[in-house]
This record gives sequence, structure tokens and C-alpha cells, in this order.
Amino acid sequence: MAANAKENSIIADLGLAPQGHLKIDWVEAHMPVLNRIRRQFEQDQPFKGLKVTICLHLEAKTAYLAKVVQAGGAEVTITGSNPLSTQDDVCAALVEDGVTVFAKYNPEPAEYKQLIRKSLESKPDLIIDDGGDLVTLLQSECPELGENIRGGAEETTTGIIRLKALDKQNLLKFPMVAVNDAYCKYLFDNRYGTGQSAWDGIIRTTNLVVSGKTVVVVGYGWCGKGVAMRAKGLGANVIVTEVDAIKAVEAHMDGFRVMTMLEAAKLGDFFITVTGNKYVINGEHYDVMKDGAILANAGHFDVEFSKPDLEARSESVRTVRKNIEEYRLKDGRKIYSLGEGRLVNLAAADGHPAEIMDTTFALQALGLRYVNEHYKEIGKTVVNVPYEIDEQVARYKLESLNIEIDVLSDEQKAYLDSWQA
Repeated sequence: MAANAKENSIIADLGLAPQGHLKIDWVEAHMPVLNRIRRQFEQDQPFKGLKVTICLHLEAKTAYLAKVVQAGGAEVTITGSNPLSTQDDVCAALVEDGVTVFAKYNPEPAEYKQLIRKSLESKPDLIIDDGGDLVTLLQSECPELGENIRGGAEETTTGIIRLKALDKQNLLKFPMVAVNDAYCKYLFDNRYGTGQSAWDGIIRTTNLVVSGKTVVVVGYGWCGKGVAMRAKGLGANVIVTEVDAIKAVEAHMDGFRVMTMLEAAKLGDFFITVTGNKYVINGEHYDVMKDGAILANAGHFDVEFSKPDLEARSESVRTVRKNIEEYRLKDGRKIYSLGEGRLVNLAAADGHPAEIMDTTFALQALGLRYVNEHYKEIGKTVVNVPYEIDEQVARYKLESLNIEIDVLSDEQKAYLDSWQA
């Protein structure tokens, strides 16, 4: 398998593999839940004889998930879900380990799309997607490559939105497990993972102080909650903008100022978008921003703040530091964009901590096994991760932390199950 992987893969440089192996070894040492699942997979071989294509942010933690799926008997192909988050040394290490890789750091848009398409040419039986790129290609441009697909698992909010749109129109061609909607995903990964990693990317890229600054968090879903919480912890004054009345009240009750984007645009020093939507920051907002405002995106695609509107108002654009573009507006103000508007925690940092992705990728691995075992009865629709799997991952995590919790007695169970007690 390793020889085929080397022959078939398209990567930047196989010579980078030693550095990639070190990165993968580091995360493996900090992902005890996934290690436990790997041992199960090695014994049970749930994917024996099957082909699995994975499209995720291709860095060390994702690489280890690929190796866990491979340990379950699968022939694994992997590609990147974001051109700026792919790490070439990790790609090289995976190829040496027998995984076929179609990914490079920062390819041209046409090449990036072609690499994703190449990952599907094996005609996989199962997929893991992030943002819906694989599913979109299979549903539109190359349905013939999806003829063998039993089902798959989707990582993030943006992908779930796309899948549910397909499902609503009865267009989805195979079952997909909504890993993003599992409790262990949105409570921990989205909140604590995004909260920490987004600020990691912003701080290491700008080298600026956060304390005392005004931070505008656009969107108060679980990712937005995490970003706002960490901003508050860093000493920032936090403003939240929302379109959902319930979430807006929640942000207010959590102690944050809530206002319209147009009002917040006048006040912010940092703007972090986490909505999964398009152009939530646009021209009218740029027109009133402070000189020196900094834009960062922690949503999946680079459309959350409008780059066309920003370019139209600019007389020049230059890169002033790695991952920082300076837009000099025609009135002399400067606005800065981090990581080309792509996911700042991955384009400008290393993504979520390994301990966070341990539970998320455990859900991915077990969700993939679930859809493989039940795809016929699930049908062509989007389903949630079964609660039993969600809880199992949490219990594995507690065990890895040497934490014990109480168990209901039979009397307590009977009390909770009875309406007469």
C-alpha cells in the first residue's frame, strides 16, 4: 500500500516526511481517546476492504485520524479542506505511512479544486467531509465518482447547512452523519477549541496586545461563545452582533454588549466573524471602521467579510507581515485582514489543541463506523450522531483524565421513570 501511495499521491515534497512524523507523534501522545479507538479498530477491522476519502484541514491531528481509520482496515485517501491549512510535511509523512494524499499548501484555486477531485477518483465507499466540498462535487460535477458511497460524516456547521439544504430538496444521494451537531463537538470543540485556537492565530500573527481593546464577535453560536469568552479572559471589551434574538439575549446575559453590526463597526479594534454566512461585514461597515481595524474569520469559508467591498474601497494592498494584508483605503485609513479571510486558527496557527480534537475525531471515527454498519436503514438523509456514541466518547475522555462520576441507583432510576413517585 505504501508503494502505491508514493506513486499516486500529489504533494509538495516527500523529503519533508521526518518533520511531519514528529508532528504526528506529538499529537498521538495527546489523543488518548483516539488511541483507544485505534486499538478497537485494529482488533475489529470495521473498514476492512473499504476505501475511505477524507477531506479535512490537513495537519497533524487530521493525519492521526487518517491513520486510525487506516488501522481499521481501510484504504485511505486524503485531501485538504482549506488551501492555507495544509501542512506539507504532514502530507509527506502520511504518504510514507501508506495514505494516498492529494494536497499542497496554498495551491492555485484551480489546482486546489482538482486535488479534491483527485481524492474521489478511487471511488470511495465512505467519506469524511469538512464544509461539504466532497459532497458538493459528488452531487454536481462528478456524480459517477460517488457510485460506491455508503455514507459519510460531516465535520462543521457550514457543511451541515449545505447537507440539510440538499436533504430538504430530497437531493442527497447517501446518508451523512452530522458530527458537528454532537454534544461533544459543539460544546467542547466549537466553544473551547475555536475560542483558544482563533486567538492563538490572531495573537501570534499580529503580536499585538488584546487587553483593553474592543473586540467585536460576529455571531454567538458555540464558536462565537468561545471566541467571546477568551476575548474577555484576555481583558478585551467585547461586543457581540447577532441576527438571532435568543442568542442576542444570551450574549447580553453573559455580560457582553449587543448591538447592530453598523454600530459595532465604529467601535471595534478586532473583528472576528463566526457565522457560517456570507458578507456579514461589508462595505457600509468598512466605511465607518477605525483606522487600523483588524479583521479575522473563524468561520469555514473566506466569505464572511466581503473582500470585494474592501478591495473596491482601497487604493493599495500589501502584505505587511506573514498572513497580514494591509488595505489602504482611499481616505487614508488602513484595515488589516488576517490569513486572507480564511480560518484564522488554521491559516495562521495550528488549529484546535490536540486534546480537543481527540474527542471530535473520536466522534468522526465512530460516526463513520456507525454509518457503515447502518447505511441501508438510515437512507439518503442527514442524521445526528447517536447519543450512545456521544456519551461513549465523553466516558472515554473522563477515563483518560482519571475522573470518576456517580451512577444512578436502581431506586433513583425507578424514581425518574415513574410519574407516580
